[in-house]
Amino acid sequence: MNIKIDIYLAVAIIAVVILVLGIFIYFFQHKFFFQPEKLPPDFKFAYDNLKAEEKTVEPEPSAKINYLHFQVDSPKGVVLYLKGNTKSIKGWGKFAIDFTRLGYEVIMMDYRGFGKSTGKRTVEAMKRDSQFIYNIAKKEFSEDKIVVYGRSLGSGFAARLASKNNPRLLILTSPLYSLLRTIHRYLPFMPAKPFLRYNIPTFQYLKNVRCPIKIIHGSDDRLVPLRTAVDLSEINPERTRLYVILGAGHINIHQFEEYHRVMEEIFEEKKIVIDSAKTSLGYSHRK
Repeated sequence: MNIKIDIYLAVAIIAVVILVLGIFIYFFQHKFFFQPEKLPPDFKFAYDNLKAEEKTVEPEPSAKINYLHFQVDSPKGVVLYLKGNTKSIKGWGKFAIDFTRLGYEVIMMDYRGFGKSTGKRTVEAMKRDSQFIYNIAKKEFSEDKIVVYGRSLGSGFAARLASKNNPRLLILTSPLYSLLRTIHRYLPFMPAKPFLRYNIPTFQYLKNVRCPIKIIHGSDDRLVPLRTAVDLSEINPERTRLYVILGAGHINIHQFEEYHRVMEEIFEEKKIVIDSAKTSLGYSHRK
C-alpha cells in the first residue's frame, strides 16, 4: 500500500514539475528565443564600404517593418537576408559585404520589436512580414535573381519563404531544425509542444523547397550541433548540399576563410557533369 502511495506521489510531483516548467516556457519563451536591440527613430545607419538605403513599410496597420537595402552597381541579383535572434540590423548590416562583394544587393529586415520595427511579434506575423519583404524584392528582381539567406533563427523563415515561392537559391547558415528540438535538447524529458508558441519547423518547410538548397554549418557549433545540419540535408537530398566549416562555432562562422570560399563557390554555381562511366561509381569491393 505504501509503495502505491509513493508511486502516486512521485507521479504527482513529476506532473507538477512539468506543468510549472510548461507554464514558464509558455510565458517566458520569447525571452530566450528573441533578444532584440531597440533603436531610436532618429538613429542613422552607416557602414564602411557599403551603400545602404533605409526604408520602412507597413505590412499591417499595427506594424512597421524597418529594413536596409544595400545597393551595388549593375547587380547580378539580390539576397534577402533573414538574421538571427539577437540585436538589430544595426550590427547585422555589416554582413551584407559578404554578398555585395560578389555583385549582389542585400535586403535585410528587422523583426517586430527589433531595431525600429514595431508591432506584436508572433510567428504568424513574422511569416507575413518576411513574405511582404520578399514581395518587395520581386518588384525589382525576377525570382530567378532572388537568393534567400537565413542564419540561425532566420533559417526557419528563409526555408518557409523558399517553400512558398520560387527563388533561385536557398542558403541556410547554422540552421535550426526547429525550436521544439532546441528545447528538447536542453529539457529532453519535457513534453514542450503544448506550451510552445514560437515553433519554426525548418525541417517541414524544406520538404517543399524546389530550388537548390545550400547548408553551411560549423563543426564546433555548441549551440546547434552539426548533426542538425546533417539531418536537415537528408530531408531534400537531391537539391541539398552541405558544407562543413571545420573549427567554426555558431556565432563566429563568418570569421573563417573557408566560409567565404564556400560563398564564392555557391554564387558562381559551377555545374560539373560527372561521366559515371569514367569513375568508380559502379565499383564494388565484393566483385
